[in-house]
Amino acid sequence: MKFSVSSSDLQKKLQLAGGAIASNPVLPILEDFLFTIEGNTLKIAATDLETSVVTSLEVNADGDGEVAVPAKILIDTLKALPQQPITFDVNEDNYGISITSAYGKYKLAGEPGGDYPNIPEPTEADEVSVTAAALQEGINKTLFATSTDELRPAMTGVFFQVDFSKLTMVATDAHKLVKFSLNELSGEVTSSFIIPKKALNLLKGALPHSDVAVTVTFDKSNAFFEFGDTKLACRLIDARYPDYNAVIPVDNPNVLLVNRSDFQNSLKRIVIYANKTTNQVILNIADGSLTVSAQDLDFSNEATEQLSCSYEGAPLQIGFNAKFLVEMLGVLEGEEVRLEMSTATRAGILLPTEQQSGQDIMMLVMPVMLSN
Repeated sequence: MKFSVSSSDLQKKLQLAGGAIASNPVLPILEDFLFTIEGNTLKIAATDLETSVVTSLEVNADGDGEVAVPAKILIDTLKALPQQPITFDVNEDNYGISITSAYGKYKLAGEPGGDYPNIPEPTEADEVSVTAAALQEGINKTLFATSTDELRPAMTGVFFQVDFSKLTMVATDAHKLVKFSLNELSGEVTSSFIIPKKALNLLKGALPHSDVAVTVTFDKSNAFFEFGDTKLACRLIDARYPDYNAVIPVDNPNVLLVNRSDFQNSLKRIVIYANKTTNQVILNIADGSLTVSAQDLDFSNEATEQLSCSYEGAPLQIGFNAKFLVEMLGVLEGEEVRLEMSTATRAGILLPTEQQSGQDIMMLVMPVMLSN
């Protein structure tokens, strides 16, 4: 089995698939890529048994076949080579691999492709379609709010709720929650599932920034994303997602409108003076005036700033974790944001004043209790 390929084209594909390879795999062969030649197409697969990526590119091949190639040494070799055609020659008796470049020859030991684990394929699965740009936006706006608490596995991923032409994506870590809805799905199904964080990080990096259609297929245990010459498969998180609607306060009579970047920059400055454990900032809100303050009594640090705003409701003093607010304001778009609140002990709801066409985003942030 022999084939020639551009070193830079191959490197791009390997970088993409390599994200699926775990740093300490359970099986030694999972440190490899699976190369499969069919005609003049090279198919590259990588997996950690939870998340799998398969991508392909055109090559000049002499015969079909498959081989498992050590990932790290191959990627490091390609990084160190300038762009040029390179030739792979695989000995089908001992799976030794020779790579020839304009500079010389490199030999590495491969393994039989038949020993590589099977990559899951959809069977009896439901299917919907969404644009790459819309899916990428949904991932960008929700992924940061997922939990790192392995004791609550459901919250370590993003909850996908498919309802005919609407896709709702939800992420929460019990301190903050993001609900992002897209109204441009094409499909005839209703279902829900939880996608792990690793798969979504890989998908975010792989998706093209365009309106290319992404086919999303899912069954009871796996989800599959297919676009262009790339497929990503991941095992779903088998857990029940918390009832997020139950924590969203309905009656929020106190409404603050403030410039998004001014508010974000103020919080970034004030949090420097806050207690490092809670990152608590206090918002004192009254008619037309927002005072942002923080203090760290242990070090006698204190800071206060005043911002102009428009406000409807009773005067209110409420505490929030500034790091959470800064992160959420960084994800929202638009000039102005709207913060809806009821009391100092109930969650605040953060929204852009203008939603983008076909999209709807709502963020919720829990207050940090004020110490008396």
